[in-house]
Amino acid sequence: MAQANVAQMMANARAAAGLLLPNFAGAAPIELNDTTPPLGRIGALEVRLARRKGEIKRAQKLRYKVFYKDGPAIADAATMLARRDKDAFDAICDHLLVIDHAGKPSLSGKLPVVGTYRLLRQDVAERHGGFYTDNEFAISALVERHRGARFLELGRSCVLPPYRNKRTVELLWHGIWSYVRQHGCDVMLGCASFEGTDPDRLALPLSFLHHHARAPEAWRAGAHPSRRIEMNRMPKEAVNAKAALHELPPLIKGYLRLGAFIGDGAVIDHQFGTIDVLIVLPVSAINSRYIDHFGVDASRHAA
Repeated sequence: MAQANVAQMMANARAAAGLLLPNFAGAAPIELNDTTPPLGRIGALEVRLARRKGEIKRAQKLRYKVFYKDGPAIADAATMLARRDKDAFDAICDHLLVIDHAGKPSLSGKLPVVGTYRLLRQDVAERHGGFYTDNEFAISALVERHRGARFLELGRSCVLPPYRNKRTVELLWHGIWSYVRQHGCDVMLGCASFEGTDPDRLALPLSFLHHHARAPEAWRAGAHPSRRIEMNRMPKEAVNAKAALHELPPLIKGYLRLGAFIGDGAVIDHQFGTIDVLIVLPVSAINSRYIDHFGVDASRHAA
């Protein structure tokens, strides 16, 4: 089949799924720098930005393993063939990597990438058509209300199962905090996911987030009406907070501990087999004990 036909089929599939990517024709890819210093280190684990295209591919392979091979995401033919989770946004994002210097090298001698986050600054997003989050949540009004604030989108977070521990997660957050400080970011946002696509099965945690973590008006944004599902599925008095917290995914629980707010309404992502909620985390709302822990200047785990 001609490459052009395959590309058109993929575009049609994305449109059918409601995923409208910005036009990246002529987009300048991020500048990769072989001398970019590490952002932090704990023992054998190091966190830094990807320095070359090959490292972005390794992050994509990690995402494929976590989201598709081990998770509920449904791969199309191109994704199965490449065995990488990739989209057009990868070319304009920075990619945060956790690398294990004590891990088993690949056949080519490369150390394993065991965790990753994808970072997209507002100034870059605006040059290329917007944030990935725009596909699910109407965040334009939120950004406009806080004109002058610098937004940073967080996405595609994943960690290999053996590394899902406090040390790895802390190092990832140290890397994000270092990046926030270096670029003067004021607000972090992005999607966070529940596994599964049945909102009734997730009525308790979704209702808990609606009643107890919903963003105040100034920081609120909602799911696009065409994709929105109701989070308020139980009355507030019927929500058992302890049981709801137990059902929250660790990532969402971590965001709440930091001081994040939750947007209005959720979205079913059929490709990834998840229900997504909007995370909004102003730097001014971050719990002071976490800033004290990492250091105002992100010095705690500095490499």
